[in-house]
Amino acid sequence: MWKKCVSLLLVTGLTVSIAGCANQSTMEENKGAMIGGGAGAAAGGIIGGIIGSQSGHTGTGVVIGGLLGGLAGAAVGHYAYDQKRTETQAQQVYKYDPATAKATLVRVESTKTSPATVAPGGTVDLQATYTVLGPQNSTMDVTETREVRLDGELQGKPQITVQRQGGTFESKVPLVLPADAKKGKYIVATTVQAGTSSDTKETSFTVK
Repeated sequence: MWKKCVSLLLVTGLTVSIAGCANQSTMEENKGAMIGGGAGAAAGGIIGGIIGSQSGHTGTGVVIGGLLGGLAGAAVGHYAYDQKRTETQAQQVYKYDPATAKATLVRVESTKTSPATVAPGGTVDLQATYTVLGPQNSTMDVTETREVRLDGELQGKPQITVQRQGGTFESKVPLVLPADAKKGKYIVATTVQAGTSSDTKETSFTVK
């Protein structure tokens, strides 16, 4: 059993509503977890959630950012992650020696959307697999930013900061499209930053 405490913040307003803490069964696999009590969009902002700790990692920020243009009225669901490699395994893959490294290593290994084609009102998962490595056994603030553009114009920028030790992680942000979402090809640029190091990779989805 683990305790999950959720706070909801309306980015564009001044009101903060606090939800109670509740015990629930662990819903994780390979050190995976979900962050936030679900989220929705209002007045161009996102309602996001934070929780205490799970699997040795702590959520330190809310899912924030605006949803604009063709995504106005969209919603962001539970942020979820899964650890794919341990710190030691990732160090071996990247030949990273924390004793001699001069900077934090950040690599976005892959990004994808699922499904790649979605109808207005549907849900598309914005997924990323990335590695972060720093001093041995240290905890780092890691910020994931997903910029969504249509015809070159920014439509949304959901962002979350979490605390992680080194390793390789797969994360997912579900984006629930509004019923009147504009049709077209949306480009999603995912940037992961830890300290002064960052990396970016693009993917896309099409609304038909």
